[in-house]
Amino acid sequence: MKYLLDTHILIWAANSSLPKAAKNYFSEENELFFSPISIWEIVIKRSLNRDDFQIDPDAFYSGLRHAGYKELAVTSRHALGVQALSQLHKDPFDRMLLSQAISERMDLITADEQLATSPARVILI
Repeated sequence: MKYLLDTHILIWAANSSLPKAAKNYFSEENELFFSPISIWEIVIKRSLNRDDFQIDPDAFYSGLRHAGYKELAVTSRHALGVQALSQLHKDPFDRMLLSQAISERMDLITADEQLATSPARVILI
């Protein structure tokens, strides 16, 4: 299976603090993807001094690549897909991740309960 991981799941994986419910998806038979949107979110929220985003974006990106995660490029199709989403979630980063998951027919693994009510295939951890 192919899974797109949201930013918090990626941060927890990098810090070795994944919830047990998420660990089942981190196996060799699954393809795990991250989006540049997550890197962008970390850069922006770190610059705003958010306590939950105090992670070095360069080291984070290198760690993702080294760990074998695949990067899912952002396309215009993904951007256009955002307009079809309801206003269930206002966060632009999460909206783009949701659009990417829908466009690419991937499950989105998240800890965000608001995203779990979306039209995408969402796995709530």
